[in-house]
Amino acid sequence: MAFEIERKFLVKDHSYVAMADSAKTIRQAYLSTRPESTVRVRTVDECGFLTVKSKNIGTIRHEWEYEIPYDDAMEMMSNCAVTPIIEKIRYNVGRWEIDEFRNSLSGLTIAEIELKDENEKIAIPEFIGEEITGDSRYYNSVIAMTGKIPD
Repeated sequence: MAFEIERKFLVKDHSYVAMADSAKTIRQAYLSTRPESTVRVRTVDECGFLTVKSKNIGTIRHEWEYEIPYDDAMEMMSNCAVTPIIEKIRYNVGRWEIDEFRNSLSGLTIAEIELKDENEKIAIPEFIGEEITGDSRYYNSVIAMTGKIPD
């Protein structure tokens, strides 16, 4: 069983772009957005992924992710998604992943860091703003369903 332990933050400036180790284009949609679990299909550049996540308990949740053929991922997004497709550019800065949302969500940028355990101390870079860990308005599945930046 796989666990994901992460903290999420809003980003207050674009200084992370100059620090980025890499950047990838992500397109994703949800096949299920039940409160107990979500099922997401995603493409990262030319690769496809199917991910199942359990409900969060604080900073921890179960997560299972499987690589699938890119064409299958695109077909699932087109034919099975219960949400619109959201697009973002993901920048990696060390252990930090910074998602710059596109289209109707342009202006929303969220940073997250996966932790080794929920009590791990982390250094907070200057570009990091308000912590939003556990704020369901900023879950990708909720953002995909509403199609708008949370108030």
